Amino acid sequence: MKIAMVGSGYVGLVSGACFADFGHDVVCIDKDQSKIDRLNDGIMPIYEPGLADLVTSNAKAGRLTFTASLAEGIKGANAIFIAVGTPSRRGDGHADLSFVYAVAEEIGEHLAGDAVVVTKSTVPVGTGDEVERILKNSGTPHRIAVVSNPEFLREGAAIGDFKRPDRIVIGAEDDFGREIMSEVYRPLFLNESPILFTGRRTSELIKYAANAFLATKITFINEMADLCEKVGANVQDVSRGIGMDNRIGSKFLHAGPGYGGSCFPKDTLALLKTAEDYDSPTRIVESVVKANESRKRAMGRKVLDAIGGLNDARGKKVALLGLTFKPNTDDMRDSPAIAVAQTLTDAGVHVAAYDPEGMEQAKPLMPEVEMVADPYAAIADADAIAIVTEWDAFRALDLKRVMDLAKSPVMVDLRNIYRPADMRDMGFAYTSIGRG
Repeated sequence: MKIAMVGSGYVGLVSGACFADFGHDVVCIDKDQSKIDRLNDGIMPIYEPGLADLVTSNAKAGRLTFTASLAEGIKGANAIFIAVGTPSRRGDGHADLSFVYAVAEEIGEHLAGDAVVVTKSTVPVGTGDEVERILKNSGTPHRIAVVSNPEFLREGAAIGDFKRPDRIVIGAEDDFGREIMSEVYRPLFLNESPILFTGRRTSELIKYAANAFLATKITFINEMADLCEKVGANVQDVSRGIGMDNRIGSKFLHAGPGYGGSCFPKDTLALLKTAEDYDSPTRIVESVVKANESRKRAMGRKVLDAIGGLNDARGKKVALLGLTFKPNTDDMRDSPAIAVAQTLTDAGVHVAAYDPEGMEQAKPLMPEVEMVADPYAAIADADAIAIVTEWDAFRALDLKRVMDLAKSPVMVDLRNIYRPADMRDMGFAYTSIGRG
């Protein structure tokens, strides 16, 4: 089966490479010719573990190709996936669907045979209806089915998530769409991956509802962490205690500096706007969004407190370890580190930062932050060390070396990767999240 993937960013490239690895003939399309040239040279536009090898092997096998021409790329395709960005729209927070609709119009102009057009991008309820209207108005004589097929990929674990998914959601309104999509995912169906067929609007809402629920779990445990600090309880034990309940589950119950990334911030906001448009307020999600934004700045103030407070902060140095919103990615979108760094620099603190993958992306977002070559360069002469992202490289720091390099043995661990008793025994003034 031939698949065209319009958009060669995170979702499109990972999905296209995995489909090719299943044996499909996949063409990844992107208007950015320089990106296509780099992909043809084996240079990845994003960091994702295992992606470079997967792309290279399938390109060599002839199953994965790249082009900047949509007309060429969709020629003969049975399924055409739309996997372009849907960022928050400036001014009102709605998902910006201009790229999705522009692709739909171009598909309508160049479609040369029957095909299923699939929205892989995260889109609000009703987007598929508009895509269908655009395609029908294009005047194409070919049979078209518009299907919703949301992605559920975690950055840093995307290939495993695609090949061993919890579920595959397909929103289709006719047999043609269901038949083609069943064939697209036949390799996973044979592996007994659960496939849920729904209506198109239901499928679109499932994606937003899932992300909003996960964001709610994160925000809930963060608030419990604050309460733990007040009452002398341990949030990690609280997480384990409630997570052992099968009705709750243990995932996404790790206290930290707040959620970020490409999905949760924009998707919760887009869900709020959709709910407002349909006069169906989502008060819980609204509270989650507000609480998460407040928490990021609060984590910056937590670091300030560790160096004596706002009035004593000017001229001091803080080593910031970890910039990306999570480990194993170079994604800086809505990372808590941005707000933490801004809070510190606003107070006159000199911030030296290190991240294994995200520093190039972070530079334009943190112009006042010094980017250094390794964690120990950041720690040298620092009045405090703040761990913001739980990269493996930070889990096994040479703590004796840290003590020798730092001006003051102060550590603020916003990811709870060290044991408080061990750190205090070594002589650190150690602060963590929700552990007293």
